[in-house]
Amino acid sequence: MTSAMLPPAPMGGPVDDTSVDDRELLRAQSPGGFWRDVFKRLRRNPTAWIGAAIVFVFVFVAVLAPWLAPYPETALPGARYITPTNIPGPGELPQFPLGLDRFGGDVLSKLIWGARASLVIGVVSTAFGLIGGMLLGLLAGTFGGWVDNVIMRFVDILLSVPNLLLAVSIAALLGQSQYAVMIAIGASQVPIFARLLRSSMLQQKSADYVLSAQTLGLGRGTITMSHVLPNAIGPVIVQGTLTLATAVIDAAALSYLGLGGGRPETAEWGRMLTYAQAELAIAPWLAFLPGICIALTALGFTLLGEALREAMDPRTRAR
Repeated sequence: MTSAMLPPAPMGGPVDDTSVDDRELLRAQSPGGFWRDVFKRLRRNPTAWIGAAIVFVFVFVAVLAPWLAPYPETALPGARYITPTNIPGPGELPQFPLGLDRFGGDVLSKLIWGARASLVIGVVSTAFGLIGGMLLGLLAGTFGGWVDNVIMRFVDILLSVPNLLLAVSIAALLGQSQYAVMIAIGASQVPIFARLLRSSMLQQKSADYVLSAQTLGLGRGTITMSHVLPNAIGPVIVQGTLTLATAVIDAAALSYLGLGGGRPETAEWGRMLTYAQAELAIAPWLAFLPGICIALTALGFTLLGEALREAMDPRTRAR
């Protein structure tokens, strides 16, 4: 009876007692492998394609607004057609396919130019809040202890003030301008992103792959940036997409209070909604059309963000 022969032990180096599952998990969590896997999953997700298509259309319109819009941004080519009791609507005048607004501006041109203004306000303010909140959340989630306590108490103070009231206060201090609106809206979103990232990081730090990385001797900085942060950032990205529409509405509210700067005929979806309130009885399309644009833009970013969340979720990447 012959005995089974065992494979020879590896020569010239220490024996790696890390399990195959741990090594595969850490390989999947490496920066290169992680993002390759994310983009691969996005390409297979129809939700990501739909969201990206919607976002691309509005970004395309915003970038090419000077060539796509029939009239300049502040032009009032239909002022002579406006009466106190009548505003020409869609299809009534061939040169204005979507009608006119109260000031005599072409609604189609306003919507096209408004795509640029509204996307700039929404994206820049959300990016400002996202970056600031992630920095605070990253510091709190990484170091913990007194650093976490100090940052979270500061975040709690900001969260105790309603978002719109905080944005109004900041915009009033900075002055009446579009840049003040962006900073004010972004600053009001910082505590939301900070708390969300911090809680997501604390949840990820107790996962098995973090324990495996610690067993392999990886430092705290490497574990945080290469393993914990990529897995914790998914909910933050989804929240960022959801706040884009809120940022546009908040910009409209600040403009309504006289803090947004600019003239009444300035093209911006939120401003169009604000001035359409007084004309709902005779011109409901003035609120309906920019409202559709805001809703579709929010839908596109939300679908794309949801697809990103699924692609970044370690529980679904293993399937």
